[in-house]
Amino acid sequence: MKAILVAAALAVLAPAAGLAQSAAELQRGVADTKNVLNYGMSYDLQRYSPLAQIDKQSVKRLVPVWNYSYDDNRAQESQPLVYNGVLYVTTHNATMAVDAKTGRQIWKSKIEYPPETPRIVCCGIISRGAALFDGKLFRTTLDANVIALDMKTGKELWRSNVIDWKAGYSQTVAPLVADGVVITGISGAEYGIRGFIDGWDPATGKHLWRTYTTAGPGEPGAETWPGDTWKRGGGSTWITGSYDPEQNTVYWGTGNAGSWNSNTRKGDNLYTCSVLALDPKTGKIKWHYQFSPNDFFDYDSVAEMVLADIPVDGKPVKALMNANRNGFFYVLDRTNGKLLAANQYGTKVTWADGIDAKTGRPIDSEVTQNLRATEKTVEVWPSTLGSKNWSPTSFSPKTGLVYANTLDIGMKYTPTREDYKAGATYWGADIEWVWPEGPRGYLKAIDPVTGKSKWEAPSDIPRFAGTLSTGGGVVFTGKLTGEFEAFDAETGEKLWQFQTGSGIEGQPVTWEQDGTQYVAVSVGIGGVYAIFSGDERLASVPAGGSLWVFALQK
Repeated sequence: MKAILVAAALAVLAPAAGLAQSAAELQRGVADTKNVLNYGMSYDLQRYSPLAQIDKQSVKRLVPVWNYSYDDNRAQESQPLVYNGVLYVTTHNATMAVDAKTGRQIWKSKIEYPPETPRIVCCGIISRGAALFDGKLFRTTLDANVIALDMKTGKELWRSNVIDWKAGYSQTVAPLVADGVVITGISGAEYGIRGFIDGWDPATGKHLWRTYTTAGPGEPGAETWPGDTWKRGGGSTWITGSYDPEQNTVYWGTGNAGSWNSNTRKGDNLYTCSVLALDPKTGKIKWHYQFSPNDFFDYDSVAEMVLADIPVDGKPVKALMNANRNGFFYVLDRTNGKLLAANQYGTKVTWADGIDAKTGRPIDSEVTQNLRATEKTVEVWPSTLGSKNWSPTSFSPKTGLVYANTLDIGMKYTPTREDYKAGATYWGADIEWVWPEGPRGYLKAIDPVTGKSKWEAPSDIPRFAGTLSTGGGVVFTGKLTGEFEAFDAETGEKLWQFQTGSGIEGQPVTWEQDGTQYVAVSVGIGGVYAIFSGDERLASVPAGGSLWVFALQK
């Protein structure tokens, strides 16, 4: 009786509108400005909204409306979703529904996982978000489960185990619902996993398909892995893919190969450091493009594959854009994977002299050639953190520019020979950071075809938050020192900032409700840079996760 009363009370607290999202609703993306139903704001991962109430002039009146505590001191990288006045957000150990206007908690569903699980999580105890479909919320867990929750009550509806986490597998990825299938990725390349992408039935949790990212015997690309190296070859898939309903194709990035020392696995090592174009119903690979064959430097390619129709050489193209960790900005024809442009956008790139326009392959620099020949220490740029790490870019159709938080960090790199042990780290290299004389990062406005920046905003401590661009000509992002920021999308002038109290590594979103435009971002320090950089300037930044929501002062 008590459980029934609680459920009834929760139903009363939730808005009266229906909770059964359709495929059509998901496809509307940012055209539906009252909701945020997709990771990346829409299937194309542009992270752009046409909302313009908050513009270059009015943004100076932006003030906090409410703040919601996550009751958690881990890093917060989750992107909120918004539907019918309810905001849904995740942490590593909880899922929450919050009234989007008032910040009042509607329900909170805790996640339990074995206390030893964090030992197999490389770079932050986090969750990056959820997916919504047909009245259900879907998310992944650190101990490698996919679960579905009732959106009204937070009650768990089904739970499907992905794989045994003890072998080094974990999940931080936000699922994607495409063509009626829940699609998820996996983490763990630094533990010698064999990466994959999964498809699930949203109604029952039944496993529908699995596509491996390291090609085994009898599979296309198997010849690119010597011996049995494919068994522990990495290829993580921990960032959510994009989806083109017209092509009925999902585009999902894959991570670095394991171990980092590529001399132990000579060959291209398909399909690591690639983008895979997949049929969402079957997981079949339609085409692939490999950015960094036989990767030595942890230049994984999991980060967002942004879809847009843009002009290339004066002709409109259905493009896929990727600011790759390896320092080059790629534009591909998303219908067939053909390379259209690949230009340096990273401030300093020494591992390659460029990308061969005919083959699409990187041209090894003398630094990389010497490393492959001798396995002796070299200084190389960018570092394993990349010219851009996980933090999502945004693309504005108004300006034609991509807004990216980039890094300018090098490393001294020494390959090592690792013995594989299930559940133990499988790095394959020792590294030492090489810091630039100036800023360690820049917010850049990048021309996707040329790779050149129209403007850049430097930061001594690099930014690791996502970016959001809007019809009001404003770009939102945040700093690890806690400042939530707004920039002029055309000029890069900083227009506004607010100190949130902890480092920002989250993904800003915006929506409109009852005539008011809101902006939300998760706050809470503790990701890869905070863990591994040794940057003493972050010592005074407090931990503590929370969600901030802003609107214009009346």
